[in-house]
Amino acid sequence: MTEDIDKIKTIIDQAESLVILQADNPDGDSLGSALALESLLGDQGKKVSLYCAVDMPSYLRYMSGWDRVQKELPNKFDASIIVDASTMTLFERLENSGEISWLKSKPCIVLDHHQTVENPIYFSSITINDPTKSSTGELIYLLSKQLEWNISVQAQEFMMTSILGDTQGLSNQLTTAETYRVMAEMVDSGVDRPMLEELRRQYNKMPEEIFRYKADLINRTSFTANGRVAHVIIEQSEINQYSPLYNPAPLIQNDMLQTEGVKVAIVFKHYSDGRITGAIRCNPDAPVGGKIADHLGGGGHDFASGFKDVSGKDISVLVSDCLQYSEELLNNIGNNA
Repeated sequence: MTEDIDKIKTIIDQAESLVILQADNPDGDSLGSALALESLLGDQGKKVSLYCAVDMPSYLRYMSGWDRVQKELPNKFDASIIVDASTMTLFERLENSGEISWLKSKPCIVLDHHQTVENPIYFSSITINDPTKSSTGELIYLLSKQLEWNISVQAQEFMMTSILGDTQGLSNQLTTAETYRVMAEMVDSGVDRPMLEELRRQYNKMPEEIFRYKADLINRTSFTANGRVAHVIIEQSEINQYSPLYNPAPLIQNDMLQTEGVKVAIVFKHYSDGRITGAIRCNPDAPVGGKIADHLGGGGHDFASGFKDVSGKDISVLVSDCLQYSEELLNNIGNNA
């Protein structure tokens, strides 16, 4: 790790301007991590740009600074940092635009915490992917201490937000004893966790249209594997109508996992160009999410993972394969796991 720290320090010290990138599926961890790094590096006098190929979902806009994330790479930068993603699969739009060549020509740091990674970012100067960390935000906090950076309260607020996002408020299996220690240090530094939680709650309130859409998703949810796997398919027309207001996956998956007997919750999105994506969440007694995603060309954690299929495969075939493999994995850990 000492060698990694030295490499990061050299890249940062030699760069006057940096761009921080999120993948095409931003979430609380990626945005919180990006904003935390913007604050940390800005305090060092660096010029920092934020990039994501898609618009920030409305449910993330309680984080001050979300509107600084741009959908185009800056014309000039000395180095890049990719947060919460270490696979090329999640940067499809950047690859299609040809702008990925800009990243290849500069030093690139990848910071992530996912257990399974398909198609890793081959041009990175250094990749730190530590699945023992609850979130990329936690990883950045610990790296910042090793780098002896000044860690402002503002930066810690963003890191805490990222931790709370990936651990579902410190409630899932990604939370470790180290996570609690990091949270305690942040509170001691002056981070107001109740305030952050209230901001998140306010922005997670759903308009009536989304409330009724949630009811529709619940009604359409199917259960397989003797009720252990819940899934729903979302088509392009729904994505167009509802995603700008609320991400359908987090809208429904917690309810799926709260249903008696359900171990795995999967939300499939089917796009008009043939793409299929899957968001996978698992209950604590079914650590199979990473294996399911890996089987379908994606990656992630035991309890939170995802995949993207661009092969043009018929969705009924892909869904059947996914559900069958999920059932096989659950059978391996036992019906009463």
